[in-house]
Amino acid sequence: MSDTPAFLDGGRPPVPDIVVSRGVLPFFLPRRPVRGRLVRLGPLADSLLTRHDTHPVVTRLAGEALALVAALSTALKFRGSFSLQAKGDGPIAMLLADCTDTGELRGYARADAEKLDALLSDNPTPDAAALLGRGYLAFTIDQADAENRHQGIVAIAGESLAEMALHYFDTSEQLRCQVRLACEKTEAGWRASALVLEKIAGAGGIDPALDAEAQEESWHTAAVLAGTLTDREMLDDDLPPEQLLYRLFHTEGVAVDRARALSFGCRCSRARLAGILEGFPAEDLDHMVVDGDIVMTCEFCNHDFRFPRQEVHGSAASDRSPT
Repeated sequence: MSDTPAFLDGGRPPVPDIVVSRGVLPFFLPRRPVRGRLVRLGPLADSLLTRHDTHPVVTRLAGEALALVAALSTALKFRGSFSLQAKGDGPIAMLLADCTDTGELRGYARADAEKLDALLSDNPTPDAAALLGRGYLAFTIDQADAENRHQGIVAIAGESLAEMALHYFDTSEQLRCQVRLACEKTEAGWRASALVLEKIAGAGGIDPALDAEAQEESWHTAAVLAGTLTDREMLDDDLPPEQLLYRLFHTEGVAVDRARALSFGCRCSRARLAGILEGFPAEDLDHMVVDGDIVMTCEFCNHDFRFPRQEVHGSAASDRSPT
């Protein structure tokens, strides 16, 4: 425990110092209405996903969510964080992943053990729809100034997380997309990957000889080619991303942009959590005490923070006027 007062202690707990320098590779099909991003989390996926001891079906869905937010966030211009949140009445009550504009990733899935056991007894390989149940899917952009916040929410629809994301884009953003997600435990540990294609609106950068029908055919061709991608290819550390894209789209003349880095991005600190505790009344704080300390666990990195009760005053004490 640090000797620095909690409200001044902005230090972060020890987490793996892992940076995947080419975690996101943007690409486009020259003069055609198609652009996309290929995400390969590599060893970062294992570091993020093994912070919690969850069933493989839960871990797999959490890994897909991490790869998806990494792909979607890097298509946007913002300063802050981009998050995915799915909340339902199924065994996974909460699925959350976010990525900052600098590529810092974090996420977790909160599961109900009894509901999960009951589901797995009937279906050993449940899809995302069975794991999440009925609920909503939200994508949120939190800007650094804390005032410019954009959120889109839709009902959960689709069997896989990729289908749920496509439903969101179809209904909320009216954006033509193709989404492929993969997450599995390999011999090297957990790996996660995403491929997202987008149909570009407007004529910028598109061959003027391509009329609307030809543009639609070009998009259809790209989507069909993306559909041939296998999970094994997506998760293969030995297959460079440029080579993978060439395999898929070489007949269309694929070109890549500058790669983006991804890293372990939990942003918890004693100062942040101390500020939360100070908002509770003193009597509520007393009920939180275990062996003289209040213990708060970061749900992202699974690190325990201990606060001696006498160091946390609470809102009632802080609001009391001096006599």
